[in-house]
Amino acid sequence: MTSIYLVDDHTIVREGLRALLESSGYEVVGEAADPTVALADLQRLRPDLLLLDLNLDKRSGFELLTELQRRALPIRCIVLTMSAQPRNVAEALRLGAAGYLLKGSPRAELLNAIGAVVQGKRHLGTDVAALAVEGLTADNGNDQISSLSPRERQIIVMVVKGQSSPAIGEALHLSPKTVDTYRSRIMAKVGVGDVTALVRFAIRTGLIDAEGN
Repeated sequence: MTSIYLVDDHTIVREGLRALLESSGYEVVGEAADPTVALADLQRLRPDLLLLDLNLDKRSGFELLTELQRRALPIRCIVLTMSAQPRNVAEALRLGAAGYLLKGSPRAELLNAIGAVVQGKRHLGTDVAALAVEGLTADNGNDQISSLSPRERQIIVMVVKGQSSPAIGEALHLSPKTVDTYRSRIMAKVGVGDVTALVRFAIRTGLIDAEGN
């Protein structure tokens, strides 16, 4: 039986997904709202598949994708999110996601995506393929974005969402001083002098949207 782990910051969404998946013959082995908790569970449980939202309160699903890639964990991932930003689709694929669906997709499409991904295929939801092409070929801030490491992109999102250096350090197992060093290096790379300008850069390049997601 295919085992699945759920990451979403809304309990009602996780409950709905669990009911749908279990009634369709899948085993839901765990769930979390927080990337740090999820990573610990994923290392322990080693499910076949991860269903992952990108917007996790003040955190980001990209944090978890980055860690899964860095640790080479053999867990297939489908991103299930509200974000239809081309940049987010492209970044998720770059970080190893095997599928990308928008919330609101029909039940049948989600089940088809799961079936495809567990067989080693990729699945992009309706209209997502065009978003992926747009995101992968966009020139908007491309040189500056490409100069950032996955860790730096992870930190920039957390900074612009208002998290302090101690909070970021705790989440990423870094010292606040190391986070401050990252912050300074990021600002130098993208050519901004303060957090307000960094927020504008993140929105312009699609790292976050205007609502901070």
